[in-house]
Amino acid sequence: MLPFTGNPLDRRSDKRGDMAWLAEQHQAARVLPLWRLNVLVAGTPLLSAAALPHALAKALAAPDAASVFLGLDGEVPLFALDVSGTAEAPEALKQYGEFLELRAAAPSLRRKDLAILSQAKAMLDWHGRHHFCARCGAATLSGEAGYKRSCPRCQAEHFPRTDPAVIMLATCGDKCLLARNVSWSGDFYSCLAGFMEPGETIEEAVARELYEEAGVRAKNVRYAASQPWPFPAALMIGCYAEVESLELRLDPTEIADAEWYDKDQARALLADEIEGRRGPIKIAIAHHLIKGWLDE
Repeated sequence: MLPFTGNPLDRRSDKRGDMAWLAEQHQAARVLPLWRLNVLVAGTPLLSAAALPHALAKALAAPDAASVFLGLDGEVPLFALDVSGTAEAPEALKQYGEFLELRAAAPSLRRKDLAILSQAKAMLDWHGRHHFCARCGAATLSGEAGYKRSCPRCQAEHFPRTDPAVIMLATCGDKCLLARNVSWSGDFYSCLAGFMEPGETIEEAVARELYEEAGVRAKNVRYAASQPWPFPAALMIGCYAEVESLELRLDPTEIADAEWYDKDQARALLADEIEGRRGPIKIAIAHHLIKGWLDE
């Protein structure tokens, strides 16, 4: 299983509109507080999500703070709550854990907790970016246990979005293509990727991105796996793509460099054995796409 996947919660979407049922859950609820989108974690060597009693978490949050019912963890109701309105939250909760940025904490988090915190962060991030109606500009109101925002002026309803993105390992014979985006550090190489556009299939998006960014033509695209990526709310759709030739034509506005790696070189890159070069880390689907190709 890929990191960020395997969320075990029973989301109980059928109860999101039942205000009486939700109110009943508060007594036994545990709450995952997020402060400026950082997650509260504790433990060593593996980190766990630090959950608080509902009353304590609510006391730290602003009256209009975003709250989301994540689901049932067994019999325990689990919520996410934004406590960013309290500057003292990290100090007030230091006995429970430390607030860390999720990407930095991810390699050390238990798999279950990483998946749940991914859901919590993506949802609270969505609330933070959708205070106002995209149709008329009025302030929106949260509903459906945090899974909807409604506009009281024009009656528009807004729902959490996930942005699909393709990420692909291009191969030609016994070589794979790894590239460095212009926005990345000078030593980092990974798979090519890009967001899907309206009216595209997964295969068409893979072929388009490969041609636009590297000038290579895909002749066979194969789906591998997908991974939620809560930075802020993408779904990474991992694929393998055979291309027609090794000849590259890079888009300099997107790609600073790209090279073909044979299996020994790719294996060395993942193992940090190439001086001045590093590849994708284990929490990223790109790492697993390369490893999957190496293991074929």
